[in-house]
Amino acid sequence: MRSFLGFLFALLVLSSAPGSAHEFYFGADLSFANEMDDCGVVYRDNGQPKDLFALFKEHGANIARVRIWNDGNPTKYSNLADVERSLRRIKAAGMTTSLDFHYSDWWADGGKQVIPAAWAKIRDPHKLALVLYRYTYDTLIALDKAGVMPEIVQPGNEINHEILDKGRWKYGAINWKRNALLLNAAIKAIRDAGRKSSAKPRIMIQIAQPENLVPWFAAAAKAGVKDFDMIGVSYYPKWSTHSLRGLGRAIDVMRNRYPKIEITVVETAYPWTAKDNAALALDNVTPGYPATPEGQKAFLVDLTQTVISNGGVGVLLWAPDWIPSQCTKGPAGEIDWEVMTFFGPGGEVLPGIDFMRHKYEQPVNVTFRFNGVASKPGQIFYLWGDFFGDPDFLTFPVPREGDAFVYKTTLMPQTYIRFQLFGEKQMVKPLLSGAKLSEGAVAETVPDRDTTHDFDVRKPVQ
Repeated sequence: MRSFLGFLFALLVLSSAPGSAHEFYFGADLSFANEMDDCGVVYRDNGQPKDLFALFKEHGANIARVRIWNDGNPTKYSNLADVERSLRRIKAAGMTTSLDFHYSDWWADGGKQVIPAAWAKIRDPHKLALVLYRYTYDTLIALDKAGVMPEIVQPGNEINHEILDKGRWKYGAINWKRNALLLNAAIKAIRDAGRKSSAKPRIMIQIAQPENLVPWFAAAAKAGVKDFDMIGVSYYPKWSTHSLRGLGRAIDVMRNRYPKIEITVVETAYPWTAKDNAALALDNVTPGYPATPEGQKAFLVDLTQTVISNGGVGVLLWAPDWIPSQCTKGPAGEIDWEVMTFFGPGGEVLPGIDFMRHKYEQPVNVTFRFNGVASKPGQIFYLWGDFFGDPDFLTFPVPREGDAFVYKTTLMPQTYIRFQLFGEKQMVKPLLSGAKLSEGAVAETVPDRDTTHDFDVRKPVQ
């Protein structure tokens, strides 16, 4: 049981130093690149033919992702040889490499996780975990020997439900004992392969749609799935209940719940035209962002600013290169994803790609330091702030540093915030003794990313 300690309102005038520890990730899933090249697709920039990876790099990309399917893959792409080819091209372009294991012979996504045919008869989950471990480990070791160990690895694609399933899944049906066993086997394989390599892949767990983040990761943590470095979220307005603002709140909540984990929008897309494939385009249009080249760019700019403002570390497009070719006709006819790409007639690049070169407003690092809080060893204090973005009054334990309680986060410049410090019920009287908390307090920083904002609860902040 916690009791209210007090309100403190503050207008923070912050520096413009970036809050991120590294360069923001701009990029795309370019798993179709080799197939498009083999099928004669030509990408152009101002009329000049360009290598796809070099083109993305020139327009601001610093990361590219590729997928891998299992041995039952019905195509000659997205297999080990194709992935090695793509990773070489990504590295040659000077970008970070990311590999996405689907753990399926074909598409795995937020609606289905179909077990590879070669593994389908394995009933014992422990035996299946060993097979999964060996496949993951052997694949990464092979890529390492080829000199293309990826820098980020995903054990599964949009794993909203149970991986290595047999078909479509119903919400609430996850067997977390089995799911955690399999996920941890894949994670261990990545860590073990990394120990054999000079490259140590970071592990990303990807979930489709931001509204699913909090419940899925809470269940995963309870089941023992904890050893990962990044969270990737797919955000498609068509399939999400969240607006851009809701996406921002979800990112904010997750990065505060998991302060050591980085959050990335690892898949998104937006239409640039509705002329030829109106159904797909109009299905994905969000009010305020028309299906035009300018509307596509505006959406991606606003989405990226939302991610940055709420502490996320990257935005990647899905298949912005997947345009019609002689190879893209299937039983259902021509693919219609072209309206969601960055390329118009004749393969000419569209302005939307330059969302990666837009000048974004950056957050700054902020430290809340609460001095003079009487406490005994082991006692815990909690911080609430409207900057956490959680409608359920989410609070976070405030760690002790020496004689103070300290909470570190990032906020946007000129942000007006409210926050409260909570103590355990039995500590209320000692905490409030002699204290007078002020409202409307102003704390100004200097242009230094390491600035500490010192709020002393023993006296009003002047």
